[in-house]
Amino acid sequence: MKTIGAKACLVLLLMSAPLWAQNKLPEGILEGYDGEWTHVSQQLISLAEATPQEKFAWRPAPGVRSTSEVYMHIAMANFYLLSATGPKMPADLKDGMSKTVTQKAEVIGWLKRSLEAVKQAHLAEKPDDLQRKVRLMDRDATVEGVYLRIIVHANEHMGQLVAYARMTGVVPPWSKD
Repeated sequence: MKTIGAKACLVLLLMSAPLWAQNKLPEGILEGYDGEWTHVSQQLISLAEATPQEKFAWRPAPGVRSTSEVYMHIAMANFYLLSATGPKMPADLKDGMSKTVTQKAEVIGWLKRSLEAVKQAHLAEKPDDLQRKVRLMDRDATVEGVYLRIIVHANEHMGQLVAYARMTGVVPPWSKD
């Protein structure tokens, strides 16, 4: 069974080599993060853009975040987590916006703004800055750890949004032939 798994991994690696070559991603953790951040950012934006306005109010059950609430949660969390590394929270970002900002264009605007803020802040970090100690949710962390949390959080909710999309008949753009 382990041999089959190893073979499958090798096949996937070989199949993805042309994609890596096209993106010309250099080696190293900073470049690796930036490539992964670009990937999840593009997927989040393309999925939000492919989702009709009326689906932004959809929720799988009462008490569960709606589609727009998930996107706004991502945006707000990006700004909040990023603020632990130094950048200030946007002055126009208010508590409760995840429930009040529901129009597709406005949601996508906040999403794009937050994704770009993370991208630019990370690009500005020097390798030594990544080990700087910060406080996050009453815990000690490093700047690098915060960026890792940001990307894991974005990917976690990407999976949620793909499930929402599929349940409402929206096909993620990157999975179309």
